[in-house]
Amino acid sequence: MIISPPFLPASGPTASDALKPDSMMDLIDQFEIGHHGVWPVTFDRRSHCAIHLNPGTQGAGRAEPVRAIADGEVVAYRVCQNGISDGTTNSTTGQPELNSNAGFVLLKHKTDTGDGRTITYYSLYMHLLDMTGQEDIVPQPQLKDAPETGTPNALPRWLLDTTGGKDGTVQPGGMKKVYRKDMLGYVGQHQGVAHLHFEIFMADADFTAWFDKVQIGVKEPAQPTTGDYWGHSYFVISGPQEFYSQPARVDETWFPRVPGGSLGAGDTLYVEAWFNKGQRFTRAWIDRGGSGNVTLLTTAPIADPYDNARKNYEYDLYERAMALYPVCPSDGYEMLRFGRILSDHPTLTGAACATWIAVPFDKNGTLGYVNIAPDAIKKLSDADFPFFTGWQKVDSDNTPFNDAGRCDYATLCGLTGIQDSLPSAQPLEADPNNNNEVNLQLASYVQNTDGVDEKLRGMVFKARSEWDPSNNGERYKDLNDPYGFFGKQKDTKPDGYTKFTDFLSKFQFLDKTALAGQQLWFFHPLVFIRHFRKCGWLSRQELQQLLPKNVVQKATPWKWQTVRLSWAASMLAADNPNAIKRRLELNNAIRKYGIQSPARMASFFGNATEETQWFQKYHEVSPFWYAPWDGRGMLQLTHATNYIKYWKFKGIVLSATVEDILKQHTQMADRSRILPNGHKGMYDSMHYLRDTSTHIQADLIEKREAMVNPFEAADSAGCYWAWSGAACCADEYWNNQSSEYSPLSTDHGVKYFYINGAFGKVAATINTGKPSSNYNSVWDIQSRFLSFANAQIILFDVTSFPQPDGSTSIFPVGFGRVEES
Repeated sequence: MIISPPFLPASGPTASDALKPDSMMDLIDQFEIGHHGVWPVTFDRRSHCAIHLNPGTQGAGRAEPVRAIADGEVVAYRVCQNGISDGTTNSTTGQPELNSNAGFVLLKHKTDTGDGRTITYYSLYMHLLDMTGQEDIVPQPQLKDAPETGTPNALPRWLLDTTGGKDGTVQPGGMKKVYRKDMLGYVGQHQGVAHLHFEIFMADADFTAWFDKVQIGVKEPAQPTTGDYWGHSYFVISGPQEFYSQPARVDETWFPRVPGGSLGAGDTLYVEAWFNKGQRFTRAWIDRGGSGNVTLLTTAPIADPYDNARKNYEYDLYERAMALYPVCPSDGYEMLRFGRILSDHPTLTGAACATWIAVPFDKNGTLGYVNIAPDAIKKLSDADFPFFTGWQKVDSDNTPFNDAGRCDYATLCGLTGIQDSLPSAQPLEADPNNNNEVNLQLASYVQNTDGVDEKLRGMVFKARSEWDPSNNGERYKDLNDPYGFFGKQKDTKPDGYTKFTDFLSKFQFLDKTALAGQQLWFFHPLVFIRHFRKCGWLSRQELQQLLPKNVVQKATPWKWQTVRLSWAASMLAADNPNAIKRRLELNNAIRKYGIQSPARMASFFGNATEETQWFQKYHEVSPFWYAPWDGRGMLQLTHATNYIKYWKFKGIVLSATVEDILKQHTQMADRSRILPNGHKGMYDSMHYLRDTSTHIQADLIEKREAMVNPFEAADSAGCYWAWSGAACCADEYWNNQSSEYSPLSTDHGVKYFYINGAFGKVAATINTGKPSSNYNSVWDIQSRFLSFANAQIILFDVTSFPQPDGSTSIFPVGFGRVEES
């Protein structure tokens, strides 16, 4: 699942600080207006299941475009040539102030979050600037010259068209396609306040279909029995529990001494653990005495003691697993990363699964070691939406909103579990003249009481949309009551309510869609985005986009090739069981070996797409001396030593000794080297070695040939990624982001690829099996660079590529998408 916020300032992805895993979202959080359009309730206590964002100007007064948060299709939209007035007049001219914008885009998104886990959700961008206003920011192309599909730096034709009576009219989406980061317009205003009204919601049926298997908001979650895992790990530890200064009878190399301590009987500790830029971090909450009041213990992440000196806990995870779990390091690797074994048919059981980790257990962040393997300690992930991290489902059983959408103050306090320090206001029913006092009380509680904002951000509300006119009578009738806002002005402004509803109707639109009349599930948009950005599962369509449109083949001159989707049928076929299995296992490997971050994933696919010849081949058929131990899998594992290393990691017992296998391989290699030079000699060598391979033990041949199967092809690639040091090299991208374009003479003229030093180091490391910077000798490095540049566009939030004329662009020269299947 690839998702990003609706604004992508160039200054967003700047943090190399391992303590800040999502610097872009840290920046976007600052755009939320704290005094206007607050989540989830307005000043007059009506439900407001949205947030208002204002990015201001970013860099040299540049307006930041509003962008699509994910690939999707258009449900409905409205384009306005000019703003509209809320009735306010200019004090000088006496003319109506055009102080509001009714433009909007509603998108529907559908993607995958796991095996058989398809999620459907919607994003709404309201109060988009009118066309006249946009011309003052960036001149727009003529309608006839505008592209059918938008881009990150240009609006599509349909978002420019106000002709033929379309100005201000709600338009159906008509299956229009939008890609993540596509420009949707600029921030407009509503009643003189500049902001984007931004929503993310799910239809009731879609919410039920996805969350039916999720324990969102459950105070005593059960241990998940499926492999539906992503994001951070969480451990629920019930007292009494001892936390040790150092585990007994283990290699102290991996467990620096810590203070240790204990958890009292009746207490429950909730620990979050994650890896970022090679380090391991934790934070913790506690429920003392089973009170149900969970409080955060650690205000800042706590680094693992192993990282205090080395800062490479994750980079050493392969070596740690090999040292601590000799029977099956692969299972141990999963225990260390997830706290449980997600792979099918685990080898380790019982005491062999013992996994000691350091956890904080008091407000000072004091650490102690605990074995998390026992069933008594529950293991969760972000896929479970743990309640102690703030997630809470609010439906008809516990909602603070009545049928009119008005919020009950006491019920809201009960939901947050935080009592207001100010004197309680009287209920509205007790004193209908006291509306303003109750409103002020609630607004102060939501905006100023410590901890309330954080509690509210995790709540998911089932409610009617404010843009659905079918609910207007119920939602706003109190405004016309004798003590309502307009009711009190009947004598002076008898048409006040009518003007209000007329003005409101210029923004409402949901009655023109299939969502009309429905109750929807609303998420705090930035919390939804931040949370799902931790889900690295790739759908078939997202995998397809990771194929570059063009590659080169070595020749004189270089041959410029267009990648064909037909080549990738073994990975991308929609209904083929083997292709589905291959996608599943590839996603599992990406998750298991921690490749989900954009820089790592782009670096992995920059190599894997080329190594498999654009998802065509999982077995290298070549005349090289290391046959029959030539390349197999997503990263073309080669040489007998690498096969043996992988099998040892998997805990596979071999019929021959390692020494015998390597001796036989050396004899074959020596035989190949004495054959005549030239292609014929090389192919004779290959033929001889194929024949000689029959002298290898049958079980070894079977294991070797199985390396092209979906599981082995993906898992071996992930394992090789882990032991080679590629992850560390990929993380260097954040300190070496610049790209240098390089021309290449081809049979289609001069073409360009982009050299990035950090990725070049990954490519060299993949080719040598250990960290290396010498990428110049890497086979087909030009196509790898082309693939990496394409992956940056698909996976990164912000990109910058130099152009031949000296300018920069978010696109590499010649960028295009592989044609849709």
